[in-house]
This record gives sequence, C-alpha cells and structure tokens, in this order.
Amino acid sequence: MRLVPSAEQNDFAAVLHDLLAAAEVPAAADSWAEGDHRPGRRLWSRLAGAGVTALAVPGRWGGLDAGPADLVVVAEELGHHAVPGPVAETLAAVPTLLAALDEPGRWLPELAGGRILGTLAAPPWLPYALDADVADVVLLADRGAAGPARTGAIFESLDPARRLFEVVPDGPAEICPAIGRALDLGVLVCAAQLLGAGRALLEAAVAHARSRAQFGGPIGRFQAVRHRLADVAVGLEFARPLLHAAAVTVSARDVSAAKVACADAANRAARAALQVHGAIGFTREHGLGRWLTKVRALSLSWGTPADHRARVMAELAKGEAWN
Repeated sequence: MRLVPSAEQNDFAAVLHDLLAAAEVPAAADSWAEGDHRPGRRLWSRLAGAGVTALAVPGRWGGLDAGPADLVVVAEELGHHAVPGPVAETLAAVPTLLAALDEPGRWLPELAGGRILGTLAAPPWLPYALDADVADVVLLADRGAAGPARTGAIFESLDPARRLFEVVPDGPAEICPAIGRALDLGVLVCAAQLLGAGRALLEAAVAHARSRAQFGGPIGRFQAVRHRLADVAVGLEFARPLLHAAAVTVSARDVSAAKVACADAANRAARAALQVHGAIGFTREHGLGRWLTKVRALSLSWGTPADHRARVMAELAKGEAWN
C-alpha cells in the first residue's frame, strides 16, 4: 500500500500549484462569494486544460480514468489555494454517478472538458446541493436511487464562497448501486481539500511568526508559538498517510477515518493560525478568513465528524463480530 504520492503525482501537484498561484484565485473566490461566477468559471476552464476535470471520467467519454489517489493529490492543491465551486461534486461524485446512469454520454464529455460543473444532494450526509445556481448538472441521490433535481430554497454557508440549495426531484430517478462509491469519493476529495487548507494555514502562520516583531524580535522565537505550530505540522503529517491509504482501499472505515483526521488537523491549523495572527486574522483585508471559513464549512460537509466517527466504530464492530 502506497501512503505517499508518486513522483508523477508530486509533479502534477507542482504544476497545479504554479497554475493556481498565477490565476488570482483570491479575486475569483471573492467574486464567487458576491454572485459573479465568471472569474471562477474561467479558473475552472484553466483547471480543465490541465486535465483536472477529466480525472474521474471514464476514457470512453473523454476522461482520464484516473484513480482516487490522483483525485486526492489534486484536491489537496485545490484546497491549498481555496478554489471556489463544487470541487468534490464535480471532480468525483457527479462523474461517478453519471457513469452509472442510463445516459452518461449526454454529460460526461462536457464534464471532462470543463465546460460544465456538477453538484448533488445526498441526504443525510449531504442534505443540500452546493452552488446549484452555477452548476449545469444537479443530481439528487436518495434511498439507493439517483436522478436529476431542481433547486428550491437557498441557505447561506459558513463560507461566503459557498451557497447551499435545497433540491427536489426533477425527473425519474434510477436505482444506482454506484451511490455508495460516489459518496465515498466525495468524502475523500473533501478530506483532501481540508488537508490542503490546513497546509495553507500553517504556511501563513509560519510566515507571520517570522515577520511579526514583538518585544525586540520575531514572535516565532517564542517556544509557545513554535510548539503550537509544530503540533499543527505533526497533525497534518499524521493525517496525510490516512488519506492516501483511504484512496487505495476506498473502504468505509478508511474513508471516514481520513475525513476525521484531516478535519481535526485542519481545524487545529485554523485555531493556531488565528492565534498567531491575532486581531489582524479577523480582518477581511488580510485574507486568512478565506481558509478559516472553508475549513469550518468542509469539516461539516460530506458527513460531520460525529457521522464519520460513528461509521468507523460501526465498521470496527463488524470486524470484531466477524473475528
């Protein structure tokens, strides 16, 4: 079992990092939060040009047939840059569901080419569809069936760049055995986004600790600051192998364990980054809040920590009963 990315995956992540660093993602995220999706859609087009949107699409529909390990490497970098939009839905869950439904050829080539975005609701873990106002494909997966959906009421998220929509069926649903895998892949991608966001928060905190002078020197020289940031780094590094192990097995236990670990590590990074930055971290102008709110929202999305801890315990109990 490989618990670290391959050299090729690291190279791809580096390419994505450079692409996103030059793409003015913060401005696109701010516009997305204000309801102007044009800069964000241009960003998604650039990601499509790099092959990101084709990863989970089968080759016969113009995709790359990539595996979960590739998805988590890419999603970590998208989380690192706080890319707006339905990431887990478009990259993982929606293409997996569409490939199992009757007319995949209608949407999958468009999804692979980055010309459309997809989202879905799947209660109880995913009761609302993210960014359904901008998504071109909206699905509802419930009680073992999946089909098209239309939007209803809108709810604001903890993250200003996320809008949540109640959805109702908009056509016949099909029995779909791929729902479980689609949701597990969505959870994996969400966990990878959390890991990437946590890494960004740690980097911001370290940079601030080195540059912020107090009492005659940088605050990073204080042991309390060093130890706090070291704890964050350890948490992120311990979560990473769990994430990559889950990408190999895609088992219920491992996927949920990865979500819990990545959410815990990212939340620890958020608390430490805010503490190190002090009052400036609360200001919109600084930009730290872009990751703070995203971590909080993603931690509760695709199943809460309590949901996933309960599933881990249930899977462990099954194993004990079997033995």
